[in-house]
Parts: sequence; structure tokens; C-alpha cells
Amino acid sequence: MTSEPADRLRRYAVIGGGITGLAAAHRLTELNPGVSVTLLEAGDQLGGSLRTIDRDGFLIEQGADSFITNVPWALDLCGRVGMADQLISTNPVHRGAAVVRRGRLYKLPAGFQLMATPRVWPILTSPILSLPGRWRMASERFISPRTEEREESLAEFASRRLGREAFEWLVEPLISGIFTADARRLSVAAVVPQFVEMERRWGSLTRGMRQRPATEAGNDPAVTGARYGLFSAPRQGMRKLVEAVAARLPAQSIETECPISGISEMHDGRWQLTPSKGSERRCYDGVILAVAAPVAAQLVRDELPELGALLADIEYVSSTVVSLTYRSEQVTQPVDCFGLVVPAAEQRSILAASFSSNKFPERAPQGRLLIRVFLGGALRPELAELPDNELSCLATNELRELLGIVGEPGFCQVTRWERAMPQYNIGHLERVENIKRQIDRIDGLQLAGNAYQGVGIPQCVYSGERAAERLLQQDEDVGVGHTPG
Repeated sequence: MTSEPADRLRRYAVIGGGITGLAAAHRLTELNPGVSVTLLEAGDQLGGSLRTIDRDGFLIEQGADSFITNVPWALDLCGRVGMADQLISTNPVHRGAAVVRRGRLYKLPAGFQLMATPRVWPILTSPILSLPGRWRMASERFISPRTEEREESLAEFASRRLGREAFEWLVEPLISGIFTADARRLSVAAVVPQFVEMERRWGSLTRGMRQRPATEAGNDPAVTGARYGLFSAPRQGMRKLVEAVAARLPAQSIETECPISGISEMHDGRWQLTPSKGSERRCYDGVILAVAAPVAAQLVRDELPELGALLADIEYVSSTVVSLTYRSEQVTQPVDCFGLVVPAAEQRSILAASFSSNKFPERAPQGRLLIRVFLGGALRPELAELPDNELSCLATNELRELLGIVGEPGFCQVTRWERAMPQYNIGHLERVENIKRQIDRIDGLQLAGNAYQGVGIPQCVYSGERAAERLLQQDEDVGVGHTPG
């Protein structure tokens, strides 16, 4: 970068107005209020997959409905933007989840946390697995640890440690419900590295769950995934987090409906952005790409073809959320839990269902139920392409069979998320490391988002904030990070 006056106003751009981009823009202004920050969003609203709507007295989340609090990043952001007092926890009355097997719902074994449990007895008494399947899973601590260095899929890891039946009826549906993924292709080291470390350190997941220090386990989002009380959400929906962060940004710093078609580095080290609409090009001292990896690949492909190729290799899948409402008396089977997951072996059309009115208060009027049904993903991509009416029928019919629902829903709300979920497949860690090496050699450009090291809201916040910190640190390293006060 060429030398320049230290007191020149520094200008930064954040491309992408989801929670990652919002967190990045907020962190830039929080750490250095003297810089100019512009947040550029291609769509007509901020928030990305965080969208909340009100309809007929129901509060409906179209994307993520909560975030986990045993990692600090989302919770800290809420505190810094003044909305900590608006957060609520999940309803303690209905905590738990069910698994579908042979068309019936069974509660997950007590203490089971995604892929492991410190307690054997709930496994031995669970009707989800056959007697041989229970004994095989309960014998996990006697299975020798793996010594081979080859990267393992999540399906391989879980089947080897817990047995094939436990993988198919417990692990696979939970993983599919979180990542809308094919566990046979997912990298276990990329998705749940904590379990790989448990095997390496203690030789067993069961022993690891028992022996890990409480403080260590408490900071582990994968291992504590079954601790339903750790999830939190704004009382009036996830949109409030989006609004609160946006309100902390400087006036006139947010531009919606402003898609960018390309970026290029200028001779003086600044970055030039080319808007898709109009011919006016913009120049910034630093840019954060807080967009999906395929979008980032398109933006950098001409200027940085090697980086673009790496980004383009990150696979994404589509999914659909169908929200349905019912009167309580229409549901003949009790739904005393937060939701259900459906194993692929069950051969049904849906991945999972979330009972929103059980999970958080004030999501539905008294005597009504709000249920969100998830379809598509890596295992059933064709379903995401169906028309809205067919998707509504599929979701309605599945709930009728599983919950004994009588009559039709009050209404159906269909939300499509096209290529919204990155897949951390075999080779993901190596690819991300290669991307990092490329970015580390480039001044003034950072990447952030759920494509790299975590898909949850806290991980997205952390990714955006770290990108902002790295960008400012680069300026400090070359002595141009200060503005006149």
C-alpha cells in the first residue's frame, strides 16, 4: 500500500447485510468511530435468514428462531446493542425432542447430546433402538480409538463408535436437522471436532462426557446441543436483533438493493467496487465480504481467480420452511417437546418439525399451535423445487400422520432458502485453511460468514467481528489506522 496522510478518513465497505455483515459493520464503528463504514445489501431488507413476520396473532420465524448461549458472541452483541433485557429462554415445561421411528414419536434418551451421553441407562431403556442396538451403543467405551489419519465422515465416525443403528436413528436425524446435510459426506472433524478430540484424548465419547471439566463442556456448542435451556431469543423475534444492530450504525451507512458485481484492487492499495446497477464505481480502503461463498467467488474471480475457485468449491443446499397453525384440539397426540426429527431411514418427506408455540412464549394465541416443518436439504433436494401448494400438502399430510391432526391448518406460510446452507463435507478444513492462506496475503480484504467455521448465529457474529478486527489491525500495522479525534 502506498504512503498517505495518516489523518485521511478511512473508508470501509461491508458487502452483505445478514447478521454476519451487521456484526462486522458494528464492530468497525465500535472499535474506531472515526472511520466511514458502508453496509451494502443486495436485497430489499437486512437480516439474511433472520426474518420474523406477524400474522393473525402468530409470531413466525422464517429462518433461525434462537441462538445458543454457551458461547458468548451473540449474547455479548445483544448486550452491547442494548437488548439484553429483551432476551427470553426456552419454555422449561416442554423441553426435549422426539425421534420418529415406524411412524411413532419417541423422546430422545435423557442426557443424549448429539452423539454421546455420560449415562448408559437411558440408552439401555430407550425404545428407539433394538436391544442389540442399545447394547452396541452402551458398549461404546470399550471400542478402541481409531489411529488412522484419513479424514472420516460423520457417518463413519458415529457408526464406528456407536454402531450403525444408533447412527441411523439418533445421530443422523439430529445432524440432518441442524445442517440439512448428508452425514455420509460431512467431515466429522469440521462439524463436531469436539467428539474427535474426545476419542483422541479419552479413547471414548462416554468417558469423555464424564471426565471433561464442567467449564470445558459448558463452552462446547456441539456437545451441549441437547441442553435446551441454553437457547435464547428476543421476545419479539429475531428481527429485533437485526433492528438493534442496524440502529447502532451511523446514519446513511446502510444501503439496501445495492448488489455488487465485482471488486478489484487499485494501484494505491484501495479496493474498487462495481455496483450491478448504474456505472458509478466506489473506492474503499478495506472490504469485508459477508456473503455466501458462491457469491464471494463471483465477486473475486477476475481479480483473485485462485481464491475464487476455492470459494466456489464450497457446496450449498436449499431448504424450505412450511409454517402451519392449528387449534390445540385438532392435535390428538400430545406434543410435549420442542420438536421432532425424522431419520432418513424412515423415508418420509420432511426433515424435522419445530413446535414454536411450545418452545417460546407469545409465539401463538392462547389455544393455538404454531409448527414449522423443514423440507429439502442434501438428502431430498428435489423437494425444495416443488410449488408452494405441494409443499404445504406434504407438510400437512406428514403432521396429520405423525401427530394425529384432525382437519386443516388455519394457514400455511412457505419460506424458501435457496442455496443457503453450506456443507462442511470431507475436505472442508483443508479448503478453509487454503482460503485463509490466500486472504492472509491480501491487504484490505476479509471474508466472513457461515461458510467457514460454524453455521450458528453466534459463529456468524464471531466471524463478522473477527473480520472487522483483522481489517483494522492491518491498518494499524502500516500506521494508517488513526483518524483525527
